[in-house]
Amino acid sequence: MKREVADFVSRCLVCQQVKAPRQRPAGLLQPLSVPGWKWESVSMDFITGLPKTLKGYIVIWVVVDRLTKSAHFVPGKSTYTASKWEQLYMTEIVRLHGVPVSIISDRDTRFTSKFWKGLQLALGTRLDFSTTFHPQTDGQTERLNQILEDMLQACVLEFSGSWDSHLHLMEFAYNNSYQATIGMTLFKALYGKCCRSPVCWGEVGEQRMLGPELVQTTNAAIQKIRARMLTAQSRQKSYADVRRKNLEFEVGDMVFLKVAPMKGVLRFVKKGKLSPRFVEPFEILERIGPVAYRLALPPSFSAVHDVEDEVRAKASWRATRSDRGKP
Repeated sequence: MKREVADFVSRCLVCQQVKAPRQRPAGLLQPLSVPGWKWESVSMDFITGLPKTLKGYIVIWVVVDRLTKSAHFVPGKSTYTASKWEQLYMTEIVRLHGVPVSIISDRDTRFTSKFWKGLQLALGTRLDFSTTFHPQTDGQTERLNQILEDMLQACVLEFSGSWDSHLHLMEFAYNNSYQATIGMTLFKALYGKCCRSPVCWGEVGEQRMLGPELVQTTNAAIQKIRARMLTAQSRQKSYADVRRKNLEFEVGDMVFLKVAPMKGVLRFVKKGKLSPRFVEPFEILERIGPVAYRLALPPSFSAVHDVEDEVRAKASWRATRSDRGKP
């Protein structure tokens, strides 16, 4: 009898839609693969909402190498078209580092536009988008955005004036700083040594490294960086997975979706404090990677991306297609 009652309650559609979950989010950490070489795989994002400078800049395009962690900060204007961003990509990134194999980004309209996709297809670059409302996919760039915003605030308070006049110095300072994950400065990981600056002349001195020695040292450094990154990923995964359980769905399973995947964000045209926490359930059509699934969304949800992460999905009662009603 107890089992039957528990099974009956677990199938209540209203309860599954409105009751708050009391356990940690399901799903284990899924670290990204470590790139094989410098600027082979990059991540990128935009910092928006900055005060407008005298030159009209209001956006910073942050592009990060996933291996060496080195980055470029490219200022931009709200009036820039897709072709202008493509021009900046070629002059600021491809000109210096070549064409990357893959790019990780969120679903910003500048990254999902036909123009950008067509350009990367022509260059042979794979585009890896994060699932909706899941910034952890590109946590590296999100963390760098926080660091850069802190640097911008400190620089403006200290020196006054427009932030764009100091952006190139911030990029140099960041790339010449020590990074715990790779165990060295970003410039050393990229070039084999720290770049000269007024505060490190004594450290750099007049050393010269030539030909084969530089190549050998660089290759050794890359191997060391990859080993340290794998160690760091393993450590981070062990912390993130504490008291969390693995959650997997199968094709044909029914799942609910969160109405508010992030604070201040309400989806599915739901508004107000008394809105349900979860909607439907939806049928899983396809498994996309270890933790993402393609769902059968109705036409009324056409504005919602149909690939969702398991963190924002809640298992229904392993129902069949016809088992959608209340018990």
